[in-house]
Amino acid sequence: MKKNILRVIFIFFVLIITSCENNQKPNEINIYSQRHYAVDELQYENFTKQTGIKVNVTKANADELIQRLKIEGSSSSADLFITVDVGKLWQAGDMGLLQKIEDETITSNIKKEFLDPNNFWVPLTFRSRIIVYSKDRVNVNELDSYESLADKKWENRLLIRSSSNSYNQALMSSIIANNGPKVAEQWSSDIVSNLARDPKGNDRDQVKAIAAGQGDLAVVNSYYIGLLLSSEKEDELNAGNSVGVFFPNQRVDQSGAHINVSGIALTKNSPNKENALKLIAYLTSSVAQQTYVDNTYEYSVNPEIEPNKIVKQWGDFKKDNLDLNMLGVKRNEAIRIFDKTGWK
Repeated sequence: MKKNILRVIFIFFVLIITSCENNQKPNEINIYSQRHYAVDELQYENFTKQTGIKVNVTKANADELIQRLKIEGSSSSADLFITVDVGKLWQAGDMGLLQKIEDETITSNIKKEFLDPNNFWVPLTFRSRIIVYSKDRVNVNELDSYESLADKKWENRLLIRSSSNSYNQALMSSIIANNGPKVAEQWSSDIVSNLARDPKGNDRDQVKAIAAGQGDLAVVNSYYIGLLLSSEKEDELNAGNSVGVFFPNQRVDQSGAHINVSGIALTKNSPNKENALKLIAYLTSSVAQQTYVDNTYEYSVNPEIEPNKIVKQWGDFKKDNLDLNMLGVKRNEAIRIFDKTGWK
């Protein structure tokens, strides 16, 4: 009898231990990421060396990843969602695909102006959508604001990429939020009239087109100029050197230059939440922030980390203090305006 009782107790404890082992979360993190930069792999490698936690990355565009999270639901293996556009982070949060991050030890070293007031995402880096211009054909004193690009003096001189691009959708969202939809629609129509060619290519291509004389000014993300000026390819280096950098909307009565962030969010059904939070903490640390700045020419969200020396030469600038979530809230309206005004 006593032997049977001991046997039952033994089996009971074995079952408990086995159950606990089966429920233990593996020493890994699964990321759904829109970012495609080599520096990200370096960051993950450094994190793994430091913690022993393996990082698995699935890459696709943001819309595909959002749909995947929606379809997978509670069975999703994704712990983190990373995008290069805060509008997509807002969308994922609005769809109920994220959970809040309210650990102040993670956000304490981030400038408050970049934080999500709803706590659904954490910024990793930021960039500005700037105006670049031909040093030979444009006087910098002619430049002023995004709104002034609608002026007739820029007819057949302006270059910009497609309206389907998230960077332009974010910019249009900010124009709507700051000026209203009627002003934004007229602005979009005037921009289309001033284009030197139909929108095509990426931001690098707009700068190369200026260097080739196909247009005189363009709207691009700031970090692309850093990438061109640090390139080992002669054509890219020449293109970068052919243009000047201008931060628009800098007057006291203006909104400031439009900014957007690359950001990271904790998925609603993260199976490895503890590990995921450790990675977020690492990516916002001074060491990781310096790694971003030195490799991508983006700006750090940590006030202690200065821009790369190439970027620093452009000087400080006034940033648009718009709630960054508005870049998602106004997105559908931005797309409607693009379609209505014929911005291809």
